[in-house]
Amino acid sequence: MTDPLLRLDAVTVRFGARAALDAVSLDAAAHEIVCVLGPSGSGKSTLLRAVAGLQQLDGGRVLLDGADQDGVPAHRRGVGLMFQDHQLFPQRDVGGNVAFGPRMHKMPRDARDRRTAELLDLVGLPGASARPVATLSGGEQQRVALARALAPEPRLLMLDEPLGQLDRSLRERLVVELRRLFGTLGTTVLAVTHDQGEAFALADRVVVMRDGRIERSGTPLEVWQKPGSAFVARFLGFDNITAATVNGAVADTAWGTLPVPAGTPEGEHQLLVRPSGVRLGPPGGGLRCEVVSRTFRGGHVGVLLRPERGPDLEAECVLRETPEEGAVVGAGFAAEDVVVLDRE
Repeated sequence: MTDPLLRLDAVTVRFGARAALDAVSLDAAAHEIVCVLGPSGSGKSTLLRAVAGLQQLDGGRVLLDGADQDGVPAHRRGVGLMFQDHQLFPQRDVGGNVAFGPRMHKMPRDARDRRTAELLDLVGLPGASARPVATLSGGEQQRVALARALAPEPRLLMLDEPLGQLDRSLRERLVVELRRLFGTLGTTVLAVTHDQGEAFALADRVVVMRDGRIERSGTPLEVWQKPGSAFVARFLGFDNITAATVNGAVADTAWGTLPVPAGTPEGEHQLLVRPSGVRLGPPGGGLRCEVVSRTFRGGHVGVLLRPERGPDLEAECVLRETPEEGAVVGAGFAAEDVVVLDRE
C-alpha cells in the first residue's frame, strides 16, 4: 500500500491548559482533496499551521512523503499556504505577488508571465497584473492570495477559508474550477472552511472537527448520509433530532411513532429526520402542526413547523406546494430519511 503524502500521527498542540489539537491523526493521499470543517475554536486553523511548520507541536508527528518534519522550517516543506489574512506583499503589484513563488523556483520570465495571467483569469481578475495591492478590495486581495498559493504548483496546497470573502456566484464557479485545476495539476490539498457547501463540492474527503478532535471523516456522500453524531448533524444544518426507542420497524419519539429503515438496531438511540423526509398533507393525515415560518432556499422552501407534541420540525417543500404561514398541516415521516445517530 502506498504511503500517504501527508500523515498526522497523534498531533497535539496546547495553549496553556487547553488542547487546540488533541492527539489528531489524519492521512491525505497524493492527489487527494481533504476539506476540514468545524466551528470556530475546533482546531481547524491550528491544524494547518502545525502542518505548515508555523506552530510548534506539543506531541505527535507531521510526516510529508514519509519524512518527519520535526525541525524542518516552513519554507523547506514544499507546501503552499494561503491564510485568511492574505499576507500579500504591499511593495509588489498584483503580478509581482502571484509570480513570487515561480520566481523563487527560477521559472523563466515568459513562463512566469503566462502562469500569472492564467491564474488571475481563473480567480476573476483578468488583466490585473499591474494593479497596486493597496487598490484592491478585501475580496480581490483574497483572490490574489489564492493565485499566489497556486502559482508554484506545490506538492501540498493548504488553504484557510480560501473563498470566504468572494461573492457567491464567483465562489461557486471557483469551486468547480479549483477542483478541475487540482485534478489537472495532481496537487494534494488540505483546506479548512466553515462553508459546508464549499467543502462538499470541493473535497474528496470531508473531516469534521470538534474541540481539537476529529468527530467524523468520510467522503462527502458518506458524511451527508450518515453524520454519525448529533453534533455533526447539527453542524451540517439538520435540527430534526430526537431521542427514540426503536422496536422493529418503528421508533417511539417525542413526535409519536416514526418508521425507521429496515435493519435499524433496536433499543435507545438518537434519530435524525431529514427535512426532505417530513411529508406535509391535510391536518388529519399525520402529526398536527402549525406552519410558523417559510424560508426560500433556491430550489426548495424550508418550512418551520410547530407540532402539537414534541420539538419544532423543519420540512422541505417545492415552492408550489408550500403551505402558508399559520396554516395547519399534517406531518408524516419517510423511513428512508430517518438516520440513527451515535449516542452522546
